[in-house]
Amino acid sequence: MATVIREIVINATPSEVWAVIGDFAGGPTKMAPGFVTDTRLEDPETRLVTFINGHLARERLIARDASARRIVWAFTDGWAKPDHNNAAMQIHADGTDRSRLVWTHDVLPDNLAEPLAAAMDGGLPIIKQTIEKRAAAAVEN
Repeated sequence: MATVIREIVINATPSEVWAVIGDFAGGPTKMAPGFVTDTRLEDPETRLVTFINGHLARERLIARDASARRIVWAFTDGWAKPDHNNAAMQIHADGTDRSRLVWTHDVLPDNLAEPLAAAMDGGLPIIKQTIEKRAAAAVEN
């Protein structure tokens, strides 16, 4: 099984980051507008995410732990058909008013790791920029 791990430091508090990342229903659209064009719930534990390139991802919520600021989901259908997929995002404090976002994907078959890594690499800078703008706007208000 292949594992892809990406980390990024975000200039926002863990609570500010979690407010976006921890929102299973709307988080993808909130964290990466433009990269993600739509997110809709099919039921309370399944969402359909539409990406700018037209790819769809049906994802099932596995766990959401607000105290650990960790959300886990599985990619179940869409642009690829993994034999297994498990993804998690977790937010850690990184000094004052900063957070470290750790995004992990475990996937089978291994050849899906490369396109997942590319998607993660494309999405992380957008997530960082979006959350930092939200945090700065909150300070101004």
